[in-house]
Amino acid sequence: MAMGNSSFMAEFILMGLTDHPDLQLPLFFLFGAMYTVTVLGNSGLITLIGMNSHLHNPMYFFLFNLSFIDLCHSSIVTPKMLINFISRKNIISYSSCIVQLYFFCFFGVSECYVLTSMAYDRYVAICNPLLYNITMSPKMCVNLMFGSYLMAFSIAMTHTGNMLRLTFCDAHTINHYFCDILPVLQLSCMSTYVNELVLLIVGGINIIMTCLTIFISYGFILSSILHISSTEGRSKAFSTCSSHIMAVSLFFGSTAFVYLQPSSAMSMNEGKISSVFYTIVVPMMNPLIYSLRNKDVILVMRKNLKRKIF
Repeated sequence: MAMGNSSFMAEFILMGLTDHPDLQLPLFFLFGAMYTVTVLGNSGLITLIGMNSHLHNPMYFFLFNLSFIDLCHSSIVTPKMLINFISRKNIISYSSCIVQLYFFCFFGVSECYVLTSMAYDRYVAICNPLLYNITMSPKMCVNLMFGSYLMAFSIAMTHTGNMLRLTFCDAHTINHYFCDILPVLQLSCMSTYVNELVLLIVGGINIIMTCLTIFISYGFILSSILHISSTEGRSKAFSTCSSHIMAVSLFFGSTAFVYLQPSSAMSMNEGKISSVFYTIVVPMMNPLIYSLRNKDVILVMRKNLKRKIF
């Protein structure tokens, strides 16, 4: 194996989620089942929204994109992780590692901004319902999504570019189940101060900015709901937001735990556990949260099932 400059690094070894041999097979079946649910749930939601005109509105436009992002985000990590559970040596090439890191960043940041766009959509729907169709026009929805993907592209390129400038020495075992930023940085024989500073600043700005936007949106939403006189009206308004609140809490909670603290303050084992949430659990839970708690989706699913049966 060629060592020295990063451009000559041939491959890395992924340590995986655990090094206990007895846990490899049970974890393979567990995460295999979770990934199957993720693929079926998100692809099913994408198909359902795409094929039914009743769901062609801003809320489901964002949900369509969220399902696509979740499907891609999980697929970047989970298949390789499953292979590692049953293979003797968990090898990933340098180029594959960099590609995985780039797309992991891209889809992770995309999800931050799509969840923020969904919060703004709920704010307009509840606080300014009469202006909803004008404010959340197709052009506005497309612009919000374009902005989300543009921010994701810029941030992913920043982190990937910073990684490409590093030199790796003899150490080539990544203490993780995929090429995340912090575990890869630990292998460099150069100073990673700039990389960690950029990660903390860029990650902090994005998480704080998106979370602040979501909190402000829900502050106005809560104020509007409390002014609704009927109990039924308040209940309906809360139900339209509950799914989004659950999705935001799961994703931002696990992400902030990993990226908003110095790498020295957190063990890699803690990082792995948190990573499982936003790479595997959240993409699996989102379609379940948005379908099982959504009357419109359930109604469309029932109509489609009746058509197929009869």
